[in-house]
Amino acid sequence: MSGIVTVGLDGTDHSLAAVDWAAAEAARRGARLRMVHAWVWRPLDVPVAADEEVQRRWAMGVLREAADRVAEGFPGLSVTQEILAAETVPALIAEAAAADLLVLGSRGHGALVGYLLGSVGLQVLRQAANPVVLVRGPRHDETEQPRDEVVVGVQDVRESDTVLEFAFAAAAAQGMSLRAVRAWNIPPVLVWGGEAMRVADDAGGLEPLERRRLADAVRPWRERFPQVEVVEHVELGGAGQVLLAGSARAALLVVGRRTPGRHDLRKVGAVAHAALHHAPCPVAVVPHP
Repeated sequence: MSGIVTVGLDGTDHSLAAVDWAAAEAARRGARLRMVHAWVWRPLDVPVAADEEVQRRWAMGVLREAADRVAEGFPGLSVTQEILAAETVPALIAEAAAADLLVLGSRGHGALVGYLLGSVGLQVLRQAANPVVLVRGPRHDETEQPRDEVVVGVQDVRESDTVLEFAFAAAAAQGMSLRAVRAWNIPPVLVWGGEAMRVADDAGGLEPLERRRLADAVRPWRERFPQVEVVEHVELGGAGQVLLAGSARAALLVVGRRTPGRHDLRKVGAVAHAALHHAPCPVAVVPHP
């Protein structure tokens, strides 16, 4: 592990919210905070915008404002800052590969967030080798309620270790309980063969079978993080819907993203998209095989 939490800045209120979250996370981890802004000068038709020095001073001001904010809230934190002379997406992907965690601001909430998140955030999420956390600015129209859980979605129990490790470590670092959420649906008759029926019968039915699968996935991490109180949440329904319904008290929502094979498309996945669209808390997207 690099011992670095990196936050990408773009001068918006959402990126300042990302700075606040990243600084707190770096302090919890005893890590260094690295603040970056990717900027390449491009002459434009507008005279003021075409002034390279004006653009450079603005970019430096973005980092300076964030640095002052961190110094006030976390005076003992080790902080570095850099303007990256590179295109934004490849620069952030490279930063993600070199850090334990990349933190970005997320612009929207509701039906349009996929668009408002923008091509930069989505491209970084699709390609980042390490976990990325999306943080959005506070909404003043939201009802205040306790945020005292780390919530993690557990769908593919065979490939959930990387995601569960991240979620348990986050819950331990923040002194919070962890809610492991698993959704299930009644399978189509044509794919529900005799062996599968026997396994379900042995477990006492479909829902007890799903509860057992979730318990088996979580058990090694319960043993590794005995200080973390765990709630196992199993519910009939669509994965995205069940996960969001179980996230009412989430301070952090953790979802997985399958890393592509040689012929796979780079995509975030339906459950991660649902979380990014509608979760009112920061969302960690954790790549896994």
